[in-house]
Amino acid sequence: WDDGQSVYFRLSTRPIEQPKRDIAADRETAIIAGAYWLREPAEGAELAIAYCGAVAPEALAAHREIIEDVTGAGLLAITSPDRLHRDWLAARARGESSVAERLLVRLRPGAALVTVGDLHAATLSWLGAVAGNRIVPLGVDRFGQSGDIPDLYRAYQIDSGAILDAAARACLLALR
Repeated sequence: WDDGQSVYFRLSTRPIEQPKRDIAADRETAIIAGAYWLREPAEGAELAIAYCGAVAPEALAAHREIIEDVTGAGLLAITSPDRLHRDWLAARARGESSVAERLLVRLRPGAALVTVGDLHAATLSWLGAVAGNRIVPLGVDRFGQSGDIPDLYRAYQIDSGAILDAAARACLLALR
């Protein structure tokens, strides 16, 4: 993975409990490449949530609720939007499949995709172009507010309730 390019680390003041686990070599490779399925979707799934960073608890909570109604929905952990995007562009230029394509192929064509992070919504919105998914991108589009995390996430509409609402909108879009 050391290709001589810079790597961007974004730090958060939000503590998130990290599970103790042994990471298999293929998972380690996926983490470094930029994304992996935290909750694998069923083949041909109609919905997935792709999240990045400190909104992991909100994405997990929303996924737990969604899975009751949308069986087989996936939860994609984006570890590096930059590496994932660069790989997609490079693979397209070479006429090969990218990491993002190999991940999203599990979804049905045109499936709904909600992207969310405590970052600008456009950061992950390109994922909709990878496999023609109907996308609802969530993120921060204005800056400078102050407050506690629940209040800010609710104001920015990146809390679990907003993710659930976005999933419903994305599923409706995918039906068109």
